[in-house]
Amino acid sequence: MTSLLEKGGGAFAGIKMLLCENPLPPLDEAIVAAQEELVRSNYYTEAYSAPLRRVLSEQIGVPERLIHVNAGSELILRQLFGRLGQRVHLLTPTYVLFPEIAESYTETRLLPQENFSFDLAKLIVPPETTLMVIVNPNNPNGGTFDMRPLPDLLARYPRTHFLVDEAFVGMAGQSVASWVRRYRNLLVTRTLSKAHSLAGFRVGYAILPEPLADDLNHNNDAYPLARPSEAAAVATLRHEEKIRARAVELRGWAEDLAGQLTTIGVKTYPSETYFFLADVAPHDASVVAAKLREQSILIKALNDVMLGPGFMRVTTALPADNRRFLDAMRAVLAEAY
Repeated sequence: MTSLLEKGGGAFAGIKMLLCENPLPPLDEAIVAAQEELVRSNYYTEAYSAPLRRVLSEQIGVPERLIHVNAGSELILRQLFGRLGQRVHLLTPTYVLFPEIAESYTETRLLPQENFSFDLAKLIVPPETTLMVIVNPNNPNGGTFDMRPLPDLLARYPRTHFLVDEAFVGMAGQSVASWVRRYRNLLVTRTLSKAHSLAGFRVGYAILPEPLADDLNHNNDAYPLARPSEAAAVATLRHEEKIRARAVELRGWAEDLAGQLTTIGVKTYPSETYFFLADVAPHDASVVAAKLREQSILIKALNDVMLGPGFMRVTTALPADNRRFLDAMRAVLAEAY
């Protein structure tokens, strides 16, 4: 499966620039909260992660009933595609999981010559589409969409569900999560794995119309999160100002890294997150990645046939590790000539 390219870096001991993992550790408050819950791990959490749903309800401004929590947003995406993914329309390139779990899909291509930007007002959804997916900010390029045309799209295509995946909204972009209560065909998924640095805690959630939220909540494990995971999530959400400050720092590191790559002949594309697309053409990104792995740097080619063999997604590491990566890239690219 192509999505396995997104997996398998957990035991890697070097510099990881592949998995869109946040290089910053969890907030201190999250670590303390998780540690305090460890000794109570012989008890279940409240059913359906009620404390976390209460916090999310207050922050987003939607009823708790519309919120579904699960162990990572991938599980939720699989649940939604299982119910609605008969005919999916994607803005590609996109998260590699989506083409795999859709029963069938069509696509609107985002073009490199336009820096992978797209005006949603120009979106044409094919007839009989059951699920239209918008990833904002988009993965793998890190750009955002202007979401103002969305209400018109929801009205124009009332029989199509629109899924807005906001996995990276903690970094940039306009959230539409609070709109769900007004539109019966709008779904929003989120994770605390990215901007919130809780990937290893596996916390994802969705804001869904009432019938769908009830369906997922009633047909799911009543205790989807471990006690330390739930405690870390609640503690982190109570310190969003720190997450916003870290997002600024992460974007700065990514911008600097992209700028340094351009000085050694690598084309990079604009991003508002801590990752971006790079094109190492005329080199083959798979070959470059293999040579970097020999130097304990984990990164992989994008493997998008439409874009060509030079593309890879680069996730910022810590500044010192970014410098090591740049030194290694200089050597690899010089060796290729």
